[in-house]
Amino acid sequence: MIAWPSLAPEEAHQGIVCGVDEVGRGPLAGPLVAAAVVLDRAAIPDGIRDSKTLTKKRLAVIASCIHQSAGVGIGTVPAPELDAIGLTAANDLAMARAVAALPVRPDIALTDGRRAPAGLPCAVHPLIKGDSLSLSIAAASIVAKVHRDGIMRDLARAHPGYGWETNAGYPTARHRDALKTLGITCEHRRIFAPVRKAIYEENSIDS
Repeated sequence: MIAWPSLAPEEAHQGIVCGVDEVGRGPLAGPLVAAAVVLDRAAIPDGIRDSKTLTKKRLAVIASCIHQSAGVGIGTVPAPELDAIGLTAANDLAMARAVAALPVRPDIALTDGRRAPAGLPCAVHPLIKGDSLSLSIAAASIVAKVHRDGIMRDLARAHPGYGWETNAGYPTARHRDALKTLGITCEHRRIFAPVRKAIYEENSIDS
């Protein structure tokens, strides 16, 4: 465990501070997932950093430590709901659900990026490059990624052939080829162009 850094963005705020981050904006399939994390300022798990810089093995280990020592909330927006409301609204909704799922009510949420997401049940402080500046946001990014990867492995067993167990629904060559040969599933996001194209080609063949 490590102590809270003296220059951490969290130190600028009084009360309960949570970090919030999402994963899964770019995939062609699967849910958008957000996590909210309230770290124990006296006992922060070692190794927390931007999830994109960590191996899958390290991600799993650190995520487990975060779950054991911190307050964690997770929010998901499945593909059909994302299609209905759009990507930006889905992003905000996943974050709002994550914050609402925390075991404590935060006073402020730190989020990554320029824009403050709408609908969170507390004040919001957006931070550019927040996953590099804030341990709370970095912790949320780790938890969200590990959780979503687990969902995609489960979905890969239900919908084999798309490679979701390794590509997590992102538009890899294997995934794009499978759209042509296997078609779309209920987990695909119809607002994304490659999925719309696959639907059009399916309908063209049927007609």
